[in-house]
Amino acid sequence: MRIGCPTEIKPQEFRVGMTPIAAQEAVGHGHEVLIQSGAGLGAGFDDAAYQAAGAKIVGTAQEIFAQADMVVKVKEPQAAERKMLREGQVLFTYLHLAPDPEQTKDLLASGATCIAYETVTDRAGGLPLLAPMSEVAGRLAPQVGAWTLQKANGGRGVLMGGVPGVGPARVIVIGGGVVGTHAAKIAAGMGADVTVLDRSLPRLRYLDDVFGGSFKTGYSSAGLLAELLPQADMVIGAVLIPGAAAPKLVRRDQFPMMKPGSVLVDVAIDQGGCFETSRATTHQDPIYEVDGIMHYCVANMPGAVARTSTLALGNATMPFMLALADKGWKQACADDAHLLNGLNVHAGQLTYAAVGEALGMATVDPKTLI
Repeated sequence: MRIGCPTEIKPQEFRVGMTPIAAQEAVGHGHEVLIQSGAGLGAGFDDAAYQAAGAKIVGTAQEIFAQADMVVKVKEPQAAERKMLREGQVLFTYLHLAPDPEQTKDLLASGATCIAYETVTDRAGGLPLLAPMSEVAGRLAPQVGAWTLQKANGGRGVLMGGVPGVGPARVIVIGGGVVGTHAAKIAAGMGADVTVLDRSLPRLRYLDDVFGGSFKTGYSSAGLLAELLPQADMVIGAVLIPGAAAPKLVRRDQFPMMKPGSVLVDVAIDQGGCFETSRATTHQDPIYEVDGIMHYCVANMPGAVARTSTLALGNATMPFMLALADKGWKQACADDAHLLNGLNVHAGQLTYAAVGEALGMATVDPKTLI
């Protein structure tokens, strides 16, 4: 199979879909790998590293899309890229279709087979291709929130860990999954007073058992959140419903009860965001204010630490990428029900129920396609 990896063109996205190690593995499996010139520079991989791995360097994205049987990326294809997709081609990347009807329509019109990293599952019920970036985003969230909290950036001017005689920042983390756990761990490590909210009692027990008194936990409810919001300096939104739009958990009409200059960090923005006033921002212009409340809603947070993120993502995606290349998408998905769960679009048909529900579109059972 001919595998292509173009340069990411989403603003301030420095990650790359294939590392030189992944390219070397694919070449070792007998596949041809095409890398767009400069695709890896943002993550610290030059063209020579890919050539040493056996990949061929090509000049343009047009060449990648025209020649590749499978296109491997990081972020969802932008409008210009979607126009280059073709029938029978496999696209393997993050998609986040539920809040994005335009992308969904374009992918359906392309006739391509589109497999989303974020809905591939594993035997433990986890999301193995989303988890590495969730870990990165979770660890970044308190860091970027602390920066937003600085007075010069519009925040309250509160130091996360306080100082002797002055209390620390109070941080609420909504969601105790991968993002929330890593966010809470880092925020607590910065000295903040942290409370994690989740609706899974087993998960709350796990957090208590593993992290002890590092942070507090609470059963997530509208009532408890309303009780905690007036105390919070920072709220980190870390909720996830796989493949579906995120629920709106903090409303604009609640802002008057919050402290002016407090910060909302919406890690769920890729799935539409979990705060009513969230809208996607970029690393170039990451924050905005609504009714005195600061928002950080960068849609590709892990892109800020592109090398770490690329290596972590490459480790996770490589086995699935090789399976798709070695067997073809249909046989690979027939052999692995967890990879089949990643199928979102095939030949003009929507194949992921949660996306269909979010967008009000009909879906087909992916099992009928293999």
